[in-house]
Formats: sequence, structure tokens, C-alpha cells
Amino acid sequence: MTYHIWTLGCQMNVADSQRLASELERQGHNAAADPQSADILVVNTCVVRQSAEDKGLGRLLALRKVKEAEPQKIIGVMGCMVGVRDPLALRQRLPFVDVFMAPSDPAPMTRFLAARKDENSVLAEEGAARARRDALQDGELLLPRLEQGNLVSAHVPVVHGCSHACSFCIIPFRRGVERSRSVGEIVAHVRSLAYQGVKEVTLLGQIVDRYGMDVDDGPDLAGLLRVVHGAADACGLERIRFLTSHPNWMTDRLLDTVAELPRVMPHIEVPVQAGDDEVLRRMKRGYTAGDYRRLIERIRERVPDVSINTDIIVGFPGESAARFQRTYDLLAELRLDKAHLARYSPRPHTLSARKMPDDVSEAEKKRRHRALEDLQAGILAEINARWLGQRVPVLLEERSKGRWRGRTPQNRLVFFEDDADRRGQVVDIEVTWTGPWSLQGRLAQPEAVPLALSPGG
Repeated sequence: MTYHIWTLGCQMNVADSQRLASELERQGHNAAADPQSADILVVNTCVVRQSAEDKGLGRLLALRKVKEAEPQKIIGVMGCMVGVRDPLALRQRLPFVDVFMAPSDPAPMTRFLAARKDENSVLAEEGAARARRDALQDGELLLPRLEQGNLVSAHVPVVHGCSHACSFCIIPFRRGVERSRSVGEIVAHVRSLAYQGVKEVTLLGQIVDRYGMDVDDGPDLAGLLRVVHGAADACGLERIRFLTSHPNWMTDRLLDTVAELPRVMPHIEVPVQAGDDEVLRRMKRGYTAGDYRRLIERIRERVPDVSINTDIIVGFPGESAARFQRTYDLLAELRLDKAHLARYSPRPHTLSARKMPDDVSEAEKKRRHRALEDLQAGILAEINARWLGQRVPVLLEERSKGRWRGRTPQNRLVFFEDDADRRGQVVDIEVTWTGPWSLQGRLAQPEAVPLALSPGG
């Protein structure tokens, strides 16, 4: 049978979809060239904001007609819409769905598909699956066929769930408490990706800095980075990143590790969410705007040439015009390299939805969102202009319409034209154009090596 997976939301969902695809292919299924022809249709959902939940639900409801017309097709839903508790209400709302999968758990689908086979087919498939599993260590991932040799950058979850409940966040209710993967499992995952052509991995966690805190005597994130960095030398991995961080858990030890290890990129993603102390208190973030300022200073002091990304929510309950202005002023002052912006929407079960009225109008949320977008576009245009004429190492990911697309160590997007097959290579690019969202350039000429003078010459 063939399958197709629609993935919505964060990088963790991307990794979850990849693992589901891997498990499906171990069972002998293949990715469909055309989603309309797929026998297995899965929507991997996100509910972090209402707009994301609506998008996933809309996709699922569209599949109702598909199921009615072709009842033999298998419909699955995965991710945070299901959550770790698999609510009965969701099954009642989506009676046409065959399989419900919690985040990071493809097992319900593989069990469902195995149960549909006749006994002889099941025994044969179990034998083949066992052989494939025996060839892999715990944690290793066999990439889907369409990604083998084509995937340059991949995500590796290192800690699932979250135990730091911000008042606006539904993730702890959907993904459960923190659960760190073992070092051995993570390293096996990374190595397996590298042996299949992946050149860059991003270690993922809802709060990745809290890796290992749920395990007695285990390494922290800095220790994990050192182990993965050591493994990278042997398997050809070029770059390592990690996200998402939290201001309360980013230590000097972690920053010094980033600065010291050459394969760990100088790229930090640490959300501030708001620049007003009262809003931060209501969000239960656990720090002040002043604390965040000092953290940014420390990061820039300890990690040369670092790029820093942040997240901001506008229109949180109680965010007056004056409080929003403090967020605007903080972003203008810090001049960060990227800001992921979102409008607040109340999520079920969260403290803010239960206790705080959503008192900022949608029109005002949109206005504040646009104001920060315009501010950040100007900041980025100025930051990126400094790269004009510079040589930058770029890891090339894919080529489209004659242009290669890749990223610098600071995760800036770069385009350049070249006909050679350079997928997965790190090449030096001379920047010839800059804009707020990307850079363009040309392949840099090799730097001249000074000739040694002959004796007496």
C-alpha cells in the first residue's frame, strides 16, 4: 500500500512524521507519488494556536468525503490534537478516522495495518520487520526512500513533553511531562541519519535546555552536545544545532560548549514572549525583561558571531497599549536576528484560558503583530546588509530552477546559481545582495595562496 502524511506545526511534528514514514516503509508500504492515490492518509496535527487546530481539523473533515467515496482507504490522525490521553470526544467527533496516534507514537498505525493482514501475511511481515530491526540499533532511524540521499538537514528529538507549564501553553496537556531519551539512543539516531546522507541535525525539545533533568546522574544538554560532536567526526556530520531554549535554563556551561565545539553552530533560539514584566508574570515565564536583556548580553559575550532568535506573543490578556510598547521597545533595543511572531489565542485547559479574559481585540492583535513585523524587517535588513561582500560557508540543501538554497552557520538563508550537483556540500559564497529574509551570492573564488620565495629571490 502507499501512504501520504500531511504535517502541520513544529519541528517536533516533522520528526514524528518522519518516524511514522520510516515505520510504514519497514512494513513494506511506500510513499504515494500523488496524495489523491494514497491508500493510507495521515494528518499530523498541531493545536498550539487556534488557527493551527482549525487547519488540521479542516484537512481531516475534507478526508471524510474521501472515506465515504473509498471506504477501503485508511485515515489516521496524529499529534497534539490527539494528545497523550487520546480523548474519547475526538473519536466521537471524527468517527471516520481509523487510527488515532499520540505525539511521537506511530505504534497504533503499525498495529492497525498488521491486524488487517491475513495470518500468513502477518507472519511473513513480522519476520521481515524483525530482520530489518535486527540490522538497526535502538534509536536508529531508517529514512523513508524518498528522503534517502536527498535529505541534508534533519531533526532529532532528545526530550519529549514539557514540565514547565506557561499559562498560555497547551503542550504539557498534549505531549505530557518531560521524558529524556538516552544518550545511546540519540547517538544511534544521529549516526543512522549521517550514514544516510544527512549533514546537519537539530536536537529538539520543547525546552531543550532541560534535557537530562528528569534522569538521575545523566548528562545535561552541554554534555550531550559533546557526545554528539564526538560521534560526528566519525560519521561525516557537518553541523549540529538545538532548539528551543528557555531563558531560565540557559547556562554559561551550555554557552561555553557552543563556543568551543566547531560543529555546533552559533545559533541560539531563546523566546522572550513579551517585554513587559507584568505580562511575563501572567504568562508564568519565570523571568523579567531585565533578566532577558542580561541573558542576551551573556550570549553575545560568550559566543562569537552568534545569531539569536526569539518568539513573541502579542495581545496576551492584560497587555495594554503601554505594556505592548515595552515589548516593541525591547525588540528595537536588542536587535535580534529573527523574531517568530504570533497573536494570542486561548487554548483549552490552560491557566490563561480559564482565569484570564481575552481582552485584546483581534483587530488590535493584528495591528500589534504588523507593527512588530515592520520593526523586525527593518532590523533584519540592517543586520544582513553587513554581510554584503563577505565570504560565508553555506551548507547546500536543495536546488530549484537553477538556484541552490542553503544556510550559513547563523542559519541565514542564502541563494546562488550553479549547475553542479552540490547537495550536502559546504561551500564558500560571496554575498552580492542582501534583504531582510535572505542573502544572494556567487561561488567564491579560492583564496590565493602566497608563493614561497626561492632563496635569494
